[in-house]
Amino acid sequence: MRLTWLGHATVLIELDGVRLLTDPVLRRSLLHLRRSRGVSLSAAGSPNLVLISHLHWDHFDLPSLARLGQETRIVAPLGSGKLLRRRRFERIDEVSEGSEVRAGPLQIRATYAEHKPGRGPWGPKVAALGYVVSGSSSVYFAGDTDLFPGMDGLEEGLDVALLPIAGWGPTLPPGHLDVDRAAEAVRRLRPRVAIPIHWGTLRPSYRRTPYAGSNAAADFAAKVSEVAPSVEVRVLEVGASCTIEPDGGGYSS
Repeated sequence: MRLTWLGHATVLIELDGVRLLTDPVLRRSLLHLRRSRGVSLSAAGSPNLVLISHLHWDHFDLPSLARLGQETRIVAPLGSGKLLRRRRFERIDEVSEGSEVRAGPLQIRATYAEHKPGRGPWGPKVAALGYVVSGSSSVYFAGDTDLFPGMDGLEEGLDVALLPIAGWGPTLPPGHLDVDRAAEAVRRLRPRVAIPIHWGTLRPSYRRTPYAGSNAAADFAAKVSEVAPSVEVRVLEVGASCTIEPDGGGYSS
């Protein structure tokens, strides 16, 4: 399994010959937000499937999806299909908690997420999800979530957890993980490797730097070493990749 972090919640997962892209936000600017570092469309490649966790603007960016092509297969929470069909996307799997879909040799299971549903005051009230992708290795993409009881035993023998550890504002509202709660999520999930996402990428246009800078990742790694010392934390810069070996051999960059 090869993982490439493209910033915020966008991760390219390459596993068993299948390329999955999570919550693609590929533009330099998004509403009032700016990326601290841009990413090229070529970095996202040509994914076989896109996973959408929820409909908030910084995770469900229709212009970024359009850049990937209307023929791209999209797995998204139940109730989001209308928005996608309006943009002429052709291959949509709408899922809810517990739903499973397949992509080649991979099984993808939608999981609960503790996060505010919907898309603004007038958008559809669609529940947020996470996903567990299983093949020769397994990876949990949390999307946006706070702690929830089902994290304990979410996936036995989990190889990688992609966990949000911060955000783009000065404070984190309910439904998010700060550094301490993200470390607790690692303790509950018990993956071999934890990779922090959702930090240090987006900033309001009136700021020069993100609120959640590189210190968030370093603080997360330090906290995990206290509460779950057997878990390896891999901190990636935007655009960087790591490879996870399926036999327990760890990772290589």
